[in-house]
Amino acid sequence: MENKNETPLKKVCIICAKGSIEDVYATLVMGNGAVMEGIETKLFFTFFGLDAITKKQMNKLHTATVGNPAMRMPGGLPFPSIMGMLPGVEAGVSAMMMKEMDKLDIPPVDEFLDMVTAGGGEIYACKLAMDMFKLEKEDLSEHVKDVLTIGDFYGMCGGENTQIIFT
Repeated sequence: MENKNETPLKKVCIICAKGSIEDVYATLVMGNGAVMEGIETKLFFTFFGLDAITKKQMNKLHTATVGNPAMRMPGGLPFPSIMGMLPGVEAGVSAMMMKEMDKLDIPPVDEFLDMVTAGGGEIYACKLAMDMFKLEKEDLSEHVKDVLTIGDFYGMCGGENTQIIFT
């Protein structure tokens, strides 16, 4: 139900701090959705979320199989966390998840970044995390507009009708 007293969202700033398939794609889906709705969109990748914008890692993301209470086996049975420690299980689960996403025409990370930036969205990397992981701007996707401190990013996210989302 639409509330006529609410003002429409003008800007969304999304922070991605985790590098698993489900966390990165949540950021990309929400960011692309915002761009498609005409909302000014800025994505900030920090800590392990940097894997999503690092050339060597961006299309090699994995699903966490240990300690993931939402993980289910085919048929809906809970996935025993101890199985996730077995060699090859995480890679197999990740491949299966990517296969299911491919069936739904969900693009790989690099194509998703193309879509977000082509629609006017902006991609940023966290300076602290870059320094911590000893990464250089050259290690990142060409979609990354700049490397910023979180303070600089928050400064860009000001204004009326802005939402900051942390994934």
